[in-house]
Amino acid sequence: MAFENAGQTTYYATYTAYSGAAIRSELLETRDFVSFRLIPLKGAAAGNKGMALFPRLVGGRYAMITRHDNESLQLAFSDKLLEWGLGTPIPKPEYPWEFIQIGNCGSSIELDEGWLLFTHGVGPVRHYSIGAVLLDRHDPARVIGRSRVPLVQPEKSEREGHVPNVVYSCGA
Repeated sequence: MAFENAGQTTYYATYTAYSGAAIRSELLETRDFVSFRLIPLKGAAAGNKGMALFPRLVGGRYAMITRHDNESLQLAFSDKLLEWGLGTPIPKPEYPWEFIQIGNCGSSIELDEGWLLFTHGVGPVRHYSIGAVLLDRHDPARVIGRSRVPLVQPEKSEREGHVPNVVYSCGA
């Protein structure tokens, strides 16, 4: 995500850091794509994975999709880019393909119709699929619509292997 401050553009990306024993969410920062800074995020929402920064300020604040409860998605706002409290629940698992867990597939994409958020759902037998949610452009806590069936799911030939029954997205 690109943010302007005092005439200078800074690019940010969120990712899940893993120490071999624990996970946490971190922010990658660069201005030139040559040098990078890795910054741990703080606050209650940062202790889980799946944080995704919105590509612009929403209502004058930073906005982030989080998943601190390991089940549903939350929308969090912050005045400080590095500090994230718990958010407001938005979609919870509703359909069979996402009954066990729902997570994001990267940052939201701004469209004229709203914020498009690709999601992954975990259904029976740890079967991962990808769906989508459309959030209101001015109030992203309001869900306009969501996919009732997966947009992408593993084909029969993809259900075996090192990580079976899974399709992944690392962003749109």
